[in-house]
Amino acid sequence: MKETVRRPMELYLTLPILAFALYDFANTIFSANIVTLFFPQYITEMVGTNPRLEQIASTVIAYANAVAAILLIAFAPLYGVTMDRTGRRRRYVILFTLLCVTASVGMGIFGGMDTARWFGLPNGLVLTILFFVAAKFAFNSGNVFYDAMLSSLGNKKEIPLISGYGVALGYMGTLFGIFSVLLIIGDGAVHHTFWLSGLLFLIFALPLFLINRDPPRAQKPKQAFLKGYRDIYRTFVEARSYPSIFYFMIAYFFVNDALATAIAMMQPYATTVVGFEPGTFLIIFMVATLFSIIGAIVFSFINRGFGSKRTFVIIAVLLAVAVAIAAIPLPMWTFWIAASLFGVAMGSTWVVSRTMIIELSPEGKEGQFFGLFAFSAKMSAVIGPFIYGSITLMLADYGVLASRMAITSLIVMIVVGILFHLKVKEDGSPV
Repeated sequence: MKETVRRPMELYLTLPILAFALYDFANTIFSANIVTLFFPQYITEMVGTNPRLEQIASTVIAYANAVAAILLIAFAPLYGVTMDRTGRRRRYVILFTLLCVTASVGMGIFGGMDTARWFGLPNGLVLTILFFVAAKFAFNSGNVFYDAMLSSLGNKKEIPLISGYGVALGYMGTLFGIFSVLLIIGDGAVHHTFWLSGLLFLIFALPLFLINRDPPRAQKPKQAFLKGYRDIYRTFVEARSYPSIFYFMIAYFFVNDALATAIAMMQPYATTVVGFEPGTFLIIFMVATLFSIIGAIVFSFINRGFGSKRTFVIIAVLLAVAVAIAAIPLPMWTFWIAASLFGVAMGSTWVVSRTMIIELSPEGKEGQFFGLFAFSAKMSAVIGPFIYGSITLMLADYGVLASRMAITSLIVMIVVGILFHLKVKEDGSPV
C-alpha cells in the first residue's frame, strides 16, 4: 500500500511538528550563543592577553568541549536502551533542557565574579567553565531523546522535510538569539549573554513540553542499570551485521569530528588568527547562519530527490572546501566565502544524518541505533577538540601558526569520513 505524503505546508503547520521545530529554534539559541559565540569570546577575553595566551585560550575552549563530550559518552549507552524499553522521549527532553537552562543561568551569575583565586584563576572563571561543561552535557543529552522523536512525526518520505524544517527554524533561532542579546545586553559584560540565552532556550522549548506526546507503548520490564552498557555493546556488534549503518556511523564519526570542532573553535579562530573584531565576527556568523537555513531547506529536497548517500558526500566536500579556505593564509575577505560554505554544510548535515539513521536502522530499533549514533557523534566530539586543543597547546609559541595547523587536521578527518561513507548502501544491504 502506497504511503500518503502530506504537502510541505501541511506538515509545517501541524502542531506537533511545529512544536518539534520550535525546539530546534530554542536549542540552537544555546548552541550558537553560548557554545559558538560568547563562551569562546569570554574565555579569550579572560585568558588571551597575547598571541601565546590566545592559543592557550583556544586549548581551554577545546578541552572544555571535550570534557562535556566525555561525560555524554559515559551516559549515552543508557539513553538508547531507555528509549527502546520505555518508549519515553519527551520526559527526558524536559529534564535535560531544565538542567541546561539552570547551568546557563549559573554561567551568567558567576561569570563576572572575582572574589578568590582557584588554581591561580578567578573563581568566577573556574565556575563558569564548570557550568559550561554541565550545560553542554545536558544540551547534548537532551538532543539524543529529541532526535529520536522525529521518527514518530511522519513517514519515511516526510521525515527529510520535517528534519529540514526543524533545522531551518533552528537557525532562525540563531539569528533571533543574537539580535536579542544585542538588544538586551548591548555593550554589557559578555557573561550576561549566558543567562539570557538560557532563558530564551526555555521559553521556546515550552511548546514541545506542552504539545508533543510519546506514542503509546507497553513498558518493558526494568533491568539492571549496567545492562545498558552491555546492550550498547551488543548494538555495536549487531551494527556490524548491517554494514551500511556500521559504515555510516564511522563516516559520520569523522565528518562530525571536523564539524563539531569547527563550530566550537570558529570564534577564537576568526578573531585571533584571521584578525576580525568580535563585532565583525557576529556579522560573519549571522551570514553563515543564513546560509545554514538555506542549506537545511535546499538539502532536504536534494536528500529526497537524490538519496541520502550522495547528499552526504556533497555536504562533506563543501565542508572540506570551507576548512581549506580558512586554513590557508588568504586575504580576509575569503573567510566570508569559507563561512558561507560552512554554514551550508552545518545546516544540511543534521538534516541528512538524522534521516539516514532512520532509513538504515532495523525496524523497531531506531532508539537503540540513535543511542549508538549519539555515542559515535560524541566520541568524535571528544577527539576533534582534544586534537585541536593539543596542537594549539604544543605549538603555542608559534602564535597563529598553531591554530592554522590545528584546523588543517580537520580536512584529514573529512576525507577519511568520505572514504567510509562510499561503502554505504542506502537499502542497508551487505556491501
